[in-house]
Amino acid sequence: MGFADLLEEVSPWLIFSVIQYDYHVSQVDHDAAVPSTPPHQVGGFGRYQWLHVTLISLPGLMLASQNLLNNFVSGTPVHHCSLPANFSLYNLSHHQLLNVFIPLDSSGNRLDRCRRYAEPQWQLLAANNSANISQLQTEECVDGWTFDHSEFQATTVSEWNLVCSLHPLKQMIQTIYMGGVLAGAIIYGGLSDRFGRRSVLIWSYLQLGIFGCSSALSPSYSAYCIFRFLSGMAVSGIILNGVSLKVEWIPTKARTLVGTLTSFFVTFGQMILAGLAYWLRDWRKLQVFVCAPHFLFFAYSWWYSESARWLVLNRRSEDALKNLHRVARINGKPEMIDKLTLEVLKSHMSKEIESSRSSFTAYDLLKSRGMRRISICLIAVWFSTSFAYYGLAMDLQRFGVSIYLIQIIFGAVDLPAKLLALGMLSYLGRRISQATCLFLSAIIIFANILVPTDMQAVRTTLACLGKGFTSASFTTVYLYTGELYPTAIRQTGMGFVSTMARVGSMAAPAVLILDEVFPALPSIVYGGAAVLAGCFACFLPETLNIPLPDTIEDKLILGFRIRISRVNI
Repeated sequence: MGFADLLEEVSPWLIFSVIQYDYHVSQVDHDAAVPSTPPHQVGGFGRYQWLHVTLISLPGLMLASQNLLNNFVSGTPVHHCSLPANFSLYNLSHHQLLNVFIPLDSSGNRLDRCRRYAEPQWQLLAANNSANISQLQTEECVDGWTFDHSEFQATTVSEWNLVCSLHPLKQMIQTIYMGGVLAGAIIYGGLSDRFGRRSVLIWSYLQLGIFGCSSALSPSYSAYCIFRFLSGMAVSGIILNGVSLKVEWIPTKARTLVGTLTSFFVTFGQMILAGLAYWLRDWRKLQVFVCAPHFLFFAYSWWYSESARWLVLNRRSEDALKNLHRVARINGKPEMIDKLTLEVLKSHMSKEIESSRSSFTAYDLLKSRGMRRISICLIAVWFSTSFAYYGLAMDLQRFGVSIYLIQIIFGAVDLPAKLLALGMLSYLGRRISQATCLFLSAIIIFANILVPTDMQAVRTTLACLGKGFTSASFTTVYLYTGELYPTAIRQTGMGFVSTMARVGSMAAPAVLILDEVFPALPSIVYGGAAVLAGCFACFLPETLNIPLPDTIEDKLILGFRIRISRVNI
């Protein structure tokens, strides 16, 4: 591909790519590098690229906090109905007052969170009391709620009483945020193709800093949801344009290593979030602390160089040449400045300029029977993987252990999960790896339903394994999707099917509301979706050690040859 090996263009369909795409995109581009091209002569992966990749990847430490922030900012403290205003007139201990005014819940082990006795039940203080508690009249919490502050000093739940009948509003915050992520992908992905990656990335840093910190000043629930939506849009702008700007300045051969190393920024970011949340128990302080660093990212982002490939394709060859000369100086290759001229640049970009005039839509994915089958199967896999992943990661309190500890464990489990996925992909193939990860995650989710709530160690272990396998499924589907689609529609296909990951992440918090109907119902839904996706994955063709096709026709011919070879065997 020549010049495109260093400055790979990301098509408008990448506006639908999901949060982790930048950490795996290197694995779906296998085009051969041409060492003699000017970009490699200005330093290849030199000093500039190291600084460039590091500075763009650093915000990943805080972006993980944005996705999982609702676990802590909207944590639900232990609570019960507030006692009557004149309860202090009674010369009783606090424990005795609770026995008189607050009934036990259906389990009989803790105070009811949403009901209180309509009248004080003094007889319950007697040592030989034999009253039938189930027959006593109760009422809703007419005087509000009293929250325990040992785990959280303050959250949005305690701030706006998002409990009992208003409990669904807690999960709605995360759904609205994910809706902002999807909207931001559509808006900022398109703007980056028009105004450049660097400009939109700089604005996204500023937007997340402003609206993220403004969330901490929200006077009402509605205002907070609006700010979180706008923050989600900025997160998409940072990820998508960070992906483009990072990939378009890195040689092809270095992308696999860079993609692997930078993926751990998000992993460590999940563990950092647990430490920050443990230190800052007030939701407003935590909100500011995870958003304020983006002002720093905004300040140094002006150092970035705009993608030279984007500049050339938008008839700004002179600016592209200046950026290449700047990179050559930083990389210690000043002798290349005279060799790399405007004529040389345009000659190496002629093929890319010509190919950029061709565009593909989702319709091109569905015209042929083979592409239609692949697309339908991948839609199911992308949706279910994200659906199960965020279903496990967004309700840490249900596991009954310290929410801060389990957040660290959930972050750490991604490390072996990614290594496991890479090993399975190399030795078992793509299809078996994809289906196995989905089926195993489903089995673990279902098994956790059967474990008693008092066996917290077992439940936590199974939950970590389930998240690990869904993380491995994510790693697999990124690579698999890029190999299944031919070069002509690869990025269109990636964007089309990965849109369903955003839909899955939006739906996951909403399903948690079903635990009010039946506690095991959300897990049944998450596990069932993973089983269904695993079945769809079995119908995908294997791509291990198979050359990547360039056109839809090549894909069909290659698929025909694979079927013939299996018959001969």
